[in-house]
Amino acid sequence: MAMDMKHMSIIIATLGVLSFIFGIVAENYKPAAGTAIPGKGVVICKYRSDPTVALGFLSVIFLAASAVAGFLSLFYPYKGKKSIPQAALLRSTVFFIFFNVALGTTGLAAVLLLWPIISEHLHITRNIHHNLQTECPTAKTGVLGGGAFLSLDSALFWLVCLMLANNAREDYFEETGDLKVDYEPDV
Repeated sequence: MAMDMKHMSIIIATLGVLSFIFGIVAENYKPAAGTAIPGKGVVICKYRSDPTVALGFLSVIFLAASAVAGFLSLFYPYKGKKSIPQAALLRSTVFFIFFNVALGTTGLAAVLLLWPIISEHLHITRNIHHNLQTECPTAKTGVLGGGAFLSLDSALFWLVCLMLANNAREDYFEETGDLKVDYEPDV
């Protein structure tokens, strides 16, 4: 079965929504703080078991998959037509702007998702503190949720890029007159 734009858009949207959902659920499960257990000259922070780190990494994985699917969908040959050169796509100013915005939101979403996940993981693994005033911190609240929303925005920008690439593709094939490509070998 050949892929068409409808299938690719469903894949991009589904992966983006999954990234969003996992990010929001990870933000909701993140504890506010750990429990400080004083010891002899140290404070040991005990954190309740929660799936924040795992759900956050799943959100990042689905964000990356959505971005890869979005990027590849722009240059995929649809409907038996060969793919167009990248220069022809980037000639469109609107496409170029949305393409860069999609890349930017994907990168920013990845940073906003990874920062609290890595921080939370470090807080959990490095839980012995020599400062007796330690209050057992966790990752900053709200950053993971913001990354989840940017992840959804990123998927939407990839969908807009896919629509603009389709317009640029149609314009390219009208200009060149190359409407169909025969993929059968000449014998």
